[in-house]
Amino acid sequence: MAIPDFQSIMLPLLKYLSDGKEHHIRDAIEGLAQEFGLTPEERKELLPSGQQYIFDNRVGWARTYMKKAGLIESTRRGYFKITERGLKVLEEKPREINIRFLKKFPEFVEFQTLKREKGEEEKEEVVAEKERLTPEESIESAYQRLRQNLAMELIQQVKSCSPSFFEKLVIDLLITMGYGGTKKDAGEAIGRTGDEGVDGIIKEDRLGLDIVYIQAKRWENPVSRPEIQKFAGALQGQRAKKGIFITTSDFTKDARDYAEKIESKIVLIDGETLAQLMIDHNVGVSPVSYYAIKKVDNDYFVED
Repeated sequence: MAIPDFQSIMLPLLKYLSDGKEHHIRDAIEGLAQEFGLTPEERKELLPSGQQYIFDNRVGWARTYMKKAGLIESTRRGYFKITERGLKVLEEKPREINIRFLKKFPEFVEFQTLKREKGEEEKEEVVAEKERLTPEESIESAYQRLRQNLAMELIQQVKSCSPSFFEKLVIDLLITMGYGGTKKDAGEAIGRTGDEGVDGIIKEDRLGLDIVYIQAKRWENPVSRPEIQKFAGALQGQRAKKGIFITTSDFTKDARDYAEKIESKIVLIDGETLAQLMIDHNVGVSPVSYYAIKKVDNDYFVED
């Protein structure tokens, strides 16, 4: 099954606390994971940032929202329990607890009001989508959309640049990723054919322990299997075992299948991957804003 959204976790979490005892957040997460029948793979799924498990994040926010509504309360660091209000809610036997349900409590309404500027209105479908996601997921979802739009813009820029500039771009990216030693070394090794692309060799590492054969195609049409076969033949001619084939377009399925089956290791970098690598290594892009997500440092408040 899919990982439940944080609203679907609220009622099971409140029922988990129905014994009135205090529980640690880790025990609650494990208990709920079993109740929802999550597989080990689902338990290990991470947010796009890779900093936290998705399910753990959603349980944490289910707890936070119900705390704001006065249904549960913190007892000590990492521990919480159900409140009298929470017990009364369970006595009502609600079919579900979601944000709409929590809005009957004034403390939660105040919490929601603080999160939205006064007078701001949103379309119903936008509100529904936002309520399905935890705050971290909302931020990361917006970030991924911005990144995808940036990648599309980058590819268009790369396709419109001159062959010599494309050659420079490839060199800059590979050097930034740790290949080729210096830009001078890479420049001498790459760009030997003048076929509106790059065709040469580059050091795999700064010490030059191995070399990698490079070919790049500034194309609109997908790269087909025959092109990869020719590249593999070029590798054999150079007695090279490693190659990188870069294109601004894409690779056909036959081309990808062929690259996976041959003995030589050929890495295929399509336009989308090229753009993502440029973003990751700040090649052709520049940072605009940084937003630090912070949390309370509980260790700071421990008194001797």
